[in-house]
Amino acid sequence: MAIVEKEREFKFTADDFNILRKISNEHSGIQAPDERFDMFYSRLSKRVRKLGLADFKEYCAYLQAGHDDEFTQFINAITTNLTSFFREQHHFDYLRESVIPELLIRNKNTKQIRVWSAGCSTGEEPYSIAITLLDAIPSDWDIKILATDLDTNVLQTASDGIYTHDRVAELPNEILKHWFMRNKSSPNHVKVKAPLQDIIQFRQLNLMDEWAMKIPFDVIFCRNVLIYFDRETKTALAKRYAKMLTSNSWLFIGHSESLTQICGQFKLVSTTCYQKNT
Repeated sequence: MAIVEKEREFKFTADDFNILRKISNEHSGIQAPDERFDMFYSRLSKRVRKLGLADFKEYCAYLQAGHDDEFTQFINAITTNLTSFFREQHHFDYLRESVIPELLIRNKNTKQIRVWSAGCSTGEEPYSIAITLLDAIPSDWDIKILATDLDTNVLQTASDGIYTHDRVAELPNEILKHWFMRNKSSPNHVKVKAPLQDIIQFRQLNLMDEWAMKIPFDVIFCRNVLIYFDRETKTALAKRYAKMLTSNSWLFIGHSESLTQICGQFKLVSTTCYQKNT
């Protein structure tokens, strides 16, 4: 697809776009194809305007000058955060019906389960994982979920655990009654209950950086994240995930993603659900 430059509020050229997507790739691993030219303009023009810059050439120079605060805003703007509670329901069915029963046997001595939600966005995924685990596992077990994302804005939403009614409209009534409550400060919103928030730790993480986590996980959800990366980066990430999983544990990825011919350390056990080979 050829990049088409248009008359806009701020001049935005193919050279500007190439600089911005190079910065994105070098610092976050995110790939930006030509099709995202207009998306970059629409999202980043707000930053150009707020900073009082004349055009995107000045914005590129501003980022290249090393303004860390603006780099955070830049990444927040260009990342896409499409999510919902129990998105791709078959993953949560498999977690409940196959993974949890095995973990209850495997970890019976420690009574511990550790899960990582990588690319957690606004929190619907880790809260869905938490609901599934708490509904199926005895209360004396120690359950912890690490939820990470590159975007600091969505992490704040996730940590607050407050959602509009339309975000929870499709949830069964029993889940709504058990795990959500009215938000006192805003009647148009609901808030997740404390038992869910208590087992989730939200942290900002760039997957291209070193990972501070040392303990292995029983389950990793990394859904609709690999699609942003090139093949080499996908392979490297899959291998890093394998190192972070205990033997024969599980990695869930997005419906349009695959580890076939990417990493031989996993076997497919269900739709876009993989198990570490050893």
